[in-house]
Amino acid sequence: MKNQLRFALILVAIAATAIAQTNQRQRGPLGEKIREARQKRAENKGETKTEANAKPNNNGSYVVGKNRFTTNVNGDTRVYYVHVPKSYNKATAVPVVVMLHGTGQTGEQFYNISGWKDVGETENLITVFPSSWKQCVIDDGKQGNTLKWSSYPDGFTFCAGVTPRDDVKFLNQVLDEVSAKFNVNAKMIYFVGFSNGSQMAARVGIEMSERIAGFVGHLGVAPPVPPKRLVPNIWQEGTEDPHYMGMFGGQSVPMDFNQILAKPYMKGAMNLYMQTFKLSPKYTTGGNPNNIIWLDAKGTSGDPNNVFRLAFVKGMEHEYPNGKNHPVHGAELNWQWLKQFKLP
Repeated sequence: MKNQLRFALILVAIAATAIAQTNQRQRGPLGEKIREARQKRAENKGETKTEANAKPNNNGSYVVGKNRFTTNVNGDTRVYYVHVPKSYNKATAVPVVVMLHGTGQTGEQFYNISGWKDVGETENLITVFPSSWKQCVIDDGKQGNTLKWSSYPDGFTFCAGVTPRDDVKFLNQVLDEVSAKFNVNAKMIYFVGFSNGSQMAARVGIEMSERIAGFVGHLGVAPPVPPKRLVPNIWQEGTEDPHYMGMFGGQSVPMDFNQILAKPYMKGAMNLYMQTFKLSPKYTTGGNPNNIIWLDAKGTSGDPNNVFRLAFVKGMEHEYPNGKNHPVHGAELNWQWLKQFKLP
């Protein structure tokens, strides 16, 4: 009996020593290196620890950080990502920003690179990143299957026989589901789009105008279709975007609206915005030619929220600026403008 007790005490001592050594390694230089390596791997994937552990949720539950949800739209399983900030509390209604990616991209990609999830953390927003559908399109004269929003065609057409997916229905459904899962401030729902996503954001601004408080289009033009409500919006471009450099013989777009609006394309595009959103031809300009310049126009409706801004960002290519690929942090800049508007 004494021998058994002595043996048990020896085992306990060995186990305690092993635990102590493990804890020491975790606290010491080796543990620090292991943690740094894990963090670096997560950052290289565009993930945080919480995001890496996120799982699909379709049962109304969610995790703080990254969530992947699916929804069925006309027989198709559509995907969208939602970032829940650490400060979210179900007792408080929060704004929602939906970020729409460009051609060939995904919602998850823009979850990682757009900068909106970071703004969501600092400003306590629910940020949403849907994915478009792979469809056959003819874009710049080339035919192929690619992820594309079913926006009003501008520079592209759908292939013969293709029935474009009903993305307005999809995005309405996303808002319905997000509003059911979270305490959403229904008067503060906004859309932001990049490139083809900008075209889709403009369609949302037309066909879902009674549901959103404002939208921002990066590198995309609104169509001449009367909206149900005159939504405040921004059209933002970059001086190094090849789509606009072509107007100036391949040179950078000058930071001067007199020169910009003298070009037939820009003059025609501005006329479309004036027609669609009932804008006054009178406008004011501001900004810094070394950074960003903007043109502000008010509507003729008498509604103080019937406003429009055209902005050009110096040095920006065909990209959504996130503070890393360009000094301007688009999400931060756009949120400061959008949050001043609410649905009546």
